[in-house]
Amino acid sequence: MTMQVSKTIGASDKVALDAPIFDPVAFRLSDEQAGIIARAREIGQSVFADRAATYDREAIFPSENYRDLHRVGLLGIAVPKKHGGLGANYQTYALAAAEIGRYCGATALTWNMHVCSTLWSGPLADDLDMDAETRAEHEQRRAVHYKRIVEDGAIYSQPFSEGGAAAAGGVAFGTEARPIEGGWIVNGKKIFASLSGHADYYGVLCTEIEEGEKASRRNTLYLAIPAKSEGVSVVGDWDPLGMRGTVSRTLLFKDVFVPADSALMPRGVYFQAAMRWPHMFLTLSPTYMGLAQAAYDFTVRYLRGEVPGMPPVKRRMYPTKQIAVAQMQIKLEQIKAIWFQAVTEAHANPSKEQVLRAYAAQYSVMEGANELAALAIRTCGGQAMLRSLPLERIYRDSRCGSLMLPWTAELCLDRIGREALYEAGETDD
Repeated sequence: MTMQVSKTIGASDKVALDAPIFDPVAFRLSDEQAGIIARAREIGQSVFADRAATYDREAIFPSENYRDLHRVGLLGIAVPKKHGGLGANYQTYALAAAEIGRYCGATALTWNMHVCSTLWSGPLADDLDMDAETRAEHEQRRAVHYKRIVEDGAIYSQPFSEGGAAAAGGVAFGTEARPIEGGWIVNGKKIFASLSGHADYYGVLCTEIEEGEKASRRNTLYLAIPAKSEGVSVVGDWDPLGMRGTVSRTLLFKDVFVPADSALMPRGVYFQAAMRWPHMFLTLSPTYMGLAQAAYDFTVRYLRGEVPGMPPVKRRMYPTKQIAVAQMQIKLEQIKAIWFQAVTEAHANPSKEQVLRAYAAQYSVMEGANELAALAIRTCGGQAMLRSLPLERIYRDSRCGSLMLPWTAELCLDRIGREALYEAGETDD
């Protein structure tokens, strides 16, 4: 039975909620922000946590969780208030997503793919340049998408990767959209496409190509393709190391007609965003911020003998355990500090320092979450590896973060080193 969760903003008195990852007073959050984040923490802890093991073990999509996200208003967290959403900004969404990731990594990661369709087309697009006519058309189109989400509970995904350099921003997307009267014909393939077979709309990044033209990143389109469109298919199995509940199977598009009013962004705006709003690619990290906190939470409860379903045996009196917890606490606070700063200063046209900090935050979270999970396993011992406990899943889920495009751990290191040593346009010639 699903526990009823309050739809009002604010902490529930139905469960004893964990302390927030980011204390609203210490991190200077508004009451409205704190309420939205508490709503995410409440449903994560009281509902999603108990389901997470099943989704992971069976590699099934958390459909029940999405119905609950809709019920409590979180499907529309970044939808503007005038369209019936919560109107959360980038920072508020990131902190709420971290709370979801704390209790179910797969739900948080897929929820990000959905929310980005509203975050990118909403507050992010509002921060970019458009003439009055283009902005009016965008406002009219996005209202349709927002209504589907808020009223009908429609789920949007964001298939990005194609197995090459496109997802890292190196080349144009191989998925192509050829313009025809009334819209486009789309052909292509997306791999690691989270929510495949479960989203109602696929927010596909593709390259618009006129007859005789060469593919260019400047011509990237962001189109919402209905999942039931003729020519859309989902293929392959999904049996990965971690994040098994994301069900990220391969999407194929074969001569799919997409009407002109399906664009999530106007022509040229995605490319503008990629150039001027780089923090748009930091939105995978909240899930792993939550997993880092979850690894620490489990360790403290385990050593205090407070893990549900286990004998109340305390192990906190051993100096080696105390030192390990101290190391975890230090690591966690380091990650929290740089990550909070990065998500707080996300805006158009960031400084070089802010971009480097965003790369560093991504690297710190994606690698640090797994480092904390590994230390948690070593500290808690063999029983912590049992699949009846969440730490084994946290470890596997956290290992996936550093591999995720467009900002893998390797790419972050490469860009930090290069951009710290070279100004724009500088060479050694």
